[in-house]
Amino acid sequence: MKKLILLFVLVMFSKFINAQENLDFSMSFDHLALSVNDVDVAAEFYNSILNLNEITNKTKVDGIRWFSLGDNKELHLISIVAGEIKLNKAVHFAVTTSSFDTFIKRLTSMNINYSSWAGEEQKITIRADGVKQVYVQDPDGYWIEVNSVKQKA
Repeated sequence: MKKLILLFVLVMFSKFINAQENLDFSMSFDHLALSVNDVDVAAEFYNSILNLNEITNKTKVDGIRWFSLGDNKELHLISIVAGEIKLNKAVHFAVTTSSFDTFIKRLTSMNINYSSWAGEEQKITIRADGVKQVYVQDPDGYWIEVNSVKQKA
């Protein structure tokens, strides 16, 4: 069911992007984040059952573990959001853009609210690895992270 909802959101978001005129930026899929009760139990499942390779958690935050989905796509397991698993910022999908500042200007010009990971309105998060990120919500409340292009290691 969750996969079906994610697919629907991705399709709807791609239709929204394709419907816009004069876009000065492009988007591509970056990662999927899942809120989990116990990050170690979840990590064991994704590693041993799905054979996903664990990669460096560039946020350097305890309670978060990252896995490769191949083709530079990632799965982030997040156990630091308190409460039962439900729709929250830890359950989001992310797209990346090479024109992050242009995207922010567009959001501002359209009066679209965005926030940092901490929930500060109209603020940008800068991760430990220098990547900029903001979060927006679609009309149904699903969280979408938009981030700057990752730095090459």
